[in-house]
Amino acid sequence: MTTPRTEPEPRTEPRSVLPRVLGAAVTGAVLATGARAYLSWAGQRSDRLCRTTDTLCFTGWNLTALPLVFTVSLTVLLVVYKRLGIRPRLAVVPPTLVLAPIPLAATDTTAVWWAVALVGGAWSSSFALAAWSRYQIPALAASAVLLLASLVVLYG
Repeated sequence: MTTPRTEPEPRTEPRSVLPRVLGAAVTGAVLATGARAYLSWAGQRSDRLCRTTDTLCFTGWNLTALPLVFTVSLTVLLVVYKRLGIRPRLAVVPPTLVLAPIPLAATDTTAVWWAVALVGGAWSSSFALAAWSRYQIPALAASAVLLLASLVVLYG
């Protein structure tokens, strides 16, 4: 006896993605602001410890700052996106993390905390919006515009 094959159910998209995208934006803003504050603090601490040295100086703070920021951000994004129901997380989280330093570096030139929060929120929400097929093209276009604008600010 063979059992009849059933076709998999089509993936249903949520009716309203706005609460999920806003949750991703808030998460991105908080992570960007926290990362900027921690990296600034670690840089100042390393500068203070290396002030008396004329040679190349490495401290534990500047060696572990980026891995710590990436680990905390990855963990927070995975947990929050799971709670928000943003899937597939594997397609959303890595580009958010890997490319995020470019727009954040562009906002760091202004030295205004709210600019970092705004760009972090926009960056995170645009990639989160790309998780739904209906919004992939506008979301990826918004991410590309944000990335290109950041490159213009940095190198223009």
